[in-house]
Amino acid sequence: MKNKFDWIKDSRSLLPRGRWFTEFFSAGEMHAHRIKKVLASSSTAFQDAVMVESAAFGKILVIDSETQSSERDEFIYHEALAVPPLLLHRDPRSVLVMGGGEGATAREFLNCRGLRSVVMADIDHKILRFAREHMPSWHRGAFDDPRLRLLVQDARLPVLRSRRRFDIVCSDLPSPIEGGPAFRLYTLEFYRRLKARLAPGGLFVTQAGPGLPSQFGLHAALAATLRRVFRRVFSYHAFIPSYDMPWTFLLCSDAPGLDPLGPCARELDRRAGARLSGKPLFADGQAIEGMFRTPAYYREAMRKNRRIITERSPMYFTTSQG
Repeated sequence: MKNKFDWIKDSRSLLPRGRWFTEFFSAGEMHAHRIKKVLASSSTAFQDAVMVESAAFGKILVIDSETQSSERDEFIYHEALAVPPLLLHRDPRSVLVMGGGEGATAREFLNCRGLRSVVMADIDHKILRFAREHMPSWHRGAFDDPRLRLLVQDARLPVLRSRRRFDIVCSDLPSPIEGGPAFRLYTLEFYRRLKARLAPGGLFVTQAGPGLPSQFGLHAALAATLRRVFRRVFSYHAFIPSYDMPWTFLLCSDAPGLDPLGPCARELDRRAGARLSGKPLFADGQAIEGMFRTPAYYREAMRKNRRIITERSPMYFTTSQG
C-alpha cells in the first residue's frame, strides 16, 4: 500500500537533483532556489555578494547568504520603496538615498521628472563596482544620470556632517546585523539627527523588515522608535515573490495632513502620469492603496510593542534564522 503521507519528505529526499540555495527563516521553515550557475562574486570588508542564475527568478543577488533582490521581481521592492513618497510629497525636488548599492532605488527616484538631484551614499565601493558591471538591468544607467551624486562613504555622514536638506530621505540599508555597518542607523538617536535633514514637508521612508507573523519584531520596534521622532508614521507592505514573504516599509513625516489613504487610486495615478517618466509596473494607485491597508495582526503587534531601539539597546536582525 502506498504511503498515505508520501508528500512528507525526509531530509535526504527533500530537494530534487541540482544545486540549491536555501534560506532558513526559522529552524522549521525554508525557501529554496535551484541554481543554474554562479555568475560572479565579490568579497568586501563589509559583506559577501554573489550573483547567481536561478531557474525561477533569473539573476539573483545574494548578500551574506540572504536574497537581496532578483532580476524578475526587484521592481516590486524598489517601486514600493520609492513611488509612494514621490507621489505623496507635494513637490519632490531632492532625495537622499542611504545604501541602495544596486542602483535600482536611485533609478526609481530618478524616474521623477521634476527631481533635480539624488544624493546616494553607500559605504562599499566594491559592491557599487559589482552592481555597475553585473546588474545593468537593475540600475538601467542610473549611475550615469547627471542628477545623481554618488558618495562612497558611510551613509551616516550626509546626515551627521551635512547641513543640506532633502524633500525625501530614503533608507535602503541592509539588515541591522551585529557587527555589520548598518545597525547604528536603526536607532532613535540617528533618526533624530536624520529628521534635521528633511526640508519642510519632507518625508522619510525606510525598508522595515519582514511582514511574517514569526518575524515582525523589527518592524514593530522600528515603528515605535520612529513615532518618538515623527508625528505621523505609516506602515505598509508588499509581497516579494523571490523573498517568499511580505516585506514592510515605514513612511514618516511631520507634514500636516499627510494621509496615504487620503488620495484615491485615480488621484495617485494622475500624479504618477504627471510626475513619472515611466509608468510603474507594480506601484500604481490601486496597489499603493492596498499596501497601506495593513492586516490586523500588524496593527496589533505594533500596539503591543514596547521596544525602542537605541544606541545602548540596539536591535540586531537577519532573515536567516536557521
